[in-house]
Amino acid sequence: MGNILDLLLAKYEIFLLILIRTSGIFVVSPFFSSQNIPNILKVGFSFMLSILLTLSLDIEPNIVETTFTVLVIKELMVGLIIGFISYAFFSTFYVMGQIIDMKIGFGMVNVIDPQHRVQVPLMGNFYYILAFLLFLTINGHHVIINGLIDSYKFISIGGFTFKLDTGFYLVDILSKSFITGFKLSAPIVGTIFLTDLLLGIMARTIPQMNVFVVGLPLKILIGLIIIGLSIPIFYSITTGLFNNTVEEIYNFLNSFVKG
Repeated sequence: MGNILDLLLAKYEIFLLILIRTSGIFVVSPFFSSQNIPNILKVGFSFMLSILLTLSLDIEPNIVETTFTVLVIKELMVGLIIGFISYAFFSTFYVMGQIIDMKIGFGMVNVIDPQHRVQVPLMGNFYYILAFLLFLTINGHHVIINGLIDSYKFISIGGFTFKLDTGFYLVDILSKSFITGFKLSAPIVGTIFLTDLLLGIMARTIPQMNVFVVGLPLKILIGLIIIGLSIPIFYSITTGLFNNTVEEIYNFLNSFVKG
């Protein structure tokens, strides 16, 4: 124990910078940023992980060329961007759920997300929780930690520079999450569209029928049936989305090697 403390004191600057990057990831990434996890546990885990990285990785920051404050900002940005990429793809399920809610009649129904303490769409919260459980099942949180460890192979301490391409890349990540959410909701949207056509035809052929009374519960029923039928293939969809998340994280890290 004494040897570990001596080594940490000798590398206290490196340890603090590693702790900053680790904390940046834990601020926004899925699972680690959850409000359900006590803050003391987050701080303790970040601290222990930073100790392990300091003792196991051969990292030498170039502190002479810049101030320590600038290094802290750079390390925090690296952690925040990696966490942002992982969370951006999770927001796909909120986009998907919002579109589905508007089509099947749940557009005015929101629930409280305990992780971020904001109102979220009903089906979006359902898909998010389901994807979150699958994320833990396939050890997705380990992938984020591996991304943190590998980030030092691509971006050394103090090696981050915010370029215009980085801003465009983050905007592109958001656009991909929206497009993916729209694609995933397309089967239900298409089914409800056909249901609306059917109700329109029935309204013309049977004027006595109140379409507004019949249409809303019918669309909810059909929507829930399609959602239930699509659950078995949700695992493969979610796994593919997680793979895209990992790919984009390493694309971001590789951009500094190529640059």
